Amino acid sequence: MILVNGQTKSRVEVLDRGLQYGDGLFETLAYRNDKIEYLEQHLQRLHTDSQRLNISLSKSDLAKLHQELDLVRQNLQDEAVIKIIVTRGVGGRGYYAGQDLSPTRIISSHTLPSYPQHFPKNGVKVRLCQHRLSENSTLAGIKHLNRLDQVLARNEWIDKTISEGLMFDQHDNLIEGTMSNIFIVKSGTLLTPKLNLSGVAGVIRATIIRLASEKELTVVEQALSKTDLIEANEVFVCNSVNGIWPINYIIDTQQSYSVGPITQQCQLWLSQAIK
Repeated sequence: MILVNGQTKSRVEVLDRGLQYGDGLFETLAYRNDKIEYLEQHLQRLHTDSQRLNISLSKSDLAKLHQELDLVRQNLQDEAVIKIIVTRGVGGRGYYAGQDLSPTRIISSHTLPSYPQHFPKNGVKVRLCQHRLSENSTLAGIKHLNRLDQVLARNEWIDKTISEGLMFDQHDNLIEGTMSNIFIVKSGTLLTPKLNLSGVAGVIRATIIRLASEKELTVVEQALSKTDLIEANEVFVCNSVNGIWPINYIIDTQQSYSVGPITQQCQLWLSQAIK
């Protein structure tokens, strides 16, 4: 199902700034057990990031999104992925947007990806991407529509046994996966990259940080290098659709990891969390 500004259709205006300039935001949500998971957290991030980009997403727009998401949910028969896109709206040619544009709301539902059931338990094989993330402190953390870095990185491999690619910034700091955030465990401490210049601050990443802190597990956001990755005791990636996937092997470094106790504990906490 696809809704554009609440209407059932699958096309947007040619002059929509999301199409013309990637001028907008998106959220990817999982629908399971007749529930859209972490809905309020995703909508809160959408609202916060729209303010950072000066997109006029009002309380009325958020209320409409709630109504439209409920309509989509009522029409779903199976587990699904729901994608929300909010663009700045339809405008003329040129980068100047003006002050009176109405945001475009797009909601679409998609089949939930069918990954092997053993991934969360046994872990996945990953690679290191050659493409480096662009750096911009103004856009860091935001899930904006400009995903060319991820597109280029993800198209570096076709081997279906590789489940994810890990991405670094211009200074070779580990930042994230092409579709996920990353955590490593060293000496009993949970570490995740600091996202002050690049990367997406994911909802599940924030949830894991919160849960770990509540359970008095030390969690630190800091710069992480390739050496930190190689020397880690445990490594896992996460996102809203897949939850937590432990990493068991990096093909470039031939480094193997066990699915350790802290990874398993984070998986348990996440499974028990209110979604």
